[in-house]
Amino acid sequence: MEKPDLATQRREYCRMVNMENNPSATRVRYSILAAVFVNVVINYMDRSNISVAGPLISKEFNLDSIKTGYVFSAFGLTYACFQIPGGILADRVGVKLLYCITLVIWSVATIFLGFAVGFISLLILRIVIGAFEAPSYPMNNRIVTSWFPENERASAIAMYTSGQFIGLAFLTPLLTYIQIRTSWRGLFYITGILGVLWGITWYFFYKSPTESKAINKLELDYIEKGGGIVNRKKDEEENVGFTWENLGIVMSKRKLWGIYIGQFCLGGTLLFFLTWFPKYLIDYRKMDFIKSGFYASIPFLCAFGGVLFSGFMSDYLVKKKLSPGFARKAPIVAGLILSASIVGANYVTDPNWVILFMSLAFFGNGLASITWVFVSLLAPKKLLGLTGGVFNFIGNLASIFVPIIIGYLVKNGDFSPALVFIGCLTLIGALSYILLVGKIERIPIN
Repeated sequence: MEKPDLATQRREYCRMVNMENNPSATRVRYSILAAVFVNVVINYMDRSNISVAGPLISKEFNLDSIKTGYVFSAFGLTYACFQIPGGILADRVGVKLLYCITLVIWSVATIFLGFAVGFISLLILRIVIGAFEAPSYPMNNRIVTSWFPENERASAIAMYTSGQFIGLAFLTPLLTYIQIRTSWRGLFYITGILGVLWGITWYFFYKSPTESKAINKLELDYIEKGGGIVNRKKDEEENVGFTWENLGIVMSKRKLWGIYIGQFCLGGTLLFFLTWFPKYLIDYRKMDFIKSGFYASIPFLCAFGGVLFSGFMSDYLVKKKLSPGFARKAPIVAGLILSASIVGANYVTDPNWVILFMSLAFFGNGLASITWVFVSLLAPKKLLGLTGGVFNFIGNLASIFVPIIIGYLVKNGDFSPALVFIGCLTLIGALSYILLVGKIERIPIN
């Protein structure tokens, strides 16, 4: 059969794109995206509720800033180390069952945090939560690549990533209120129970594109023609299995190290807000619990706006035929540079100015949070999964080291060095994208 010429292929793709606006085409992918959004909200609620409870836990168990830093970072130890195994497990088990199992187990561990009796039990339970949350983002990425065409991919990533910001923006005051009404132990009981209930709901709700009875052929064709991997088994047959040689490839490329380092530095700002920020407001800025809960929500709202603006703008620029280097890289570099404004909080005393600088920094963090798109743009075609695992592993090393480093930096009660440290990290991240990533092109396997 004669292969269609380029013009014919373009017309066919445009026809498929126009189907997106066809009333007869279903839009099941958006309900799937909404469910992933809820997964992310619960994921971040259960990893960050420790920061809301942190001041009271530290007081009850007599934990200094260094021990508190270790409690905050215990999650990151297993979360980072289980990224690659978690991605492999997602391929073998599938996201429907694995998401249910991991969600329920980390939520049960969250409930048991309410029964903690001291430093060691806090460490162990946080380690368990980190281990079972580890496959979450590889699974999120897998779901989106199955359900969304390439020209909607950055927007979809921005939408579910925004769950970590918008969820915490509205949940932080609520979690603070729950803690005031029920104690810090009640906070863990309630958030854990919510996670268990949602994990069971996910199992009965989620279907792959080829399994879903709600999707029609128009939407399925639109996704597949646009580059969505609806036939996962066929794609897996073309993938290369894990070998140490392949690991060496993805660990030896300068371009990939640009995004690895950038992801580590991006995580530094996020980790400050997920762990130390409430303690910073209460202990260093002397705010009460209610006021701190309200103020803490504002930077998360700004980050939510930043990630949505970045994702939709990036996809818009791609559709306008601008170079991938500009369309994908510019929001990330600009966001990382803007995040350095966190240092400005060291030079003001008024709470409104403090929150302004924090909000600017976290808006920048949101702008830079579409970094997963670079895995699909740069990684060797048959090593996408392995590259994504290494990318997330190195990025999440920040969740181990940053909380501990901050704990040592603030041991004398002064948060100023910690904010300078975060500001320096963000600038290093921006430089890694500028100097190391270079031209946006896929890395070939020799």
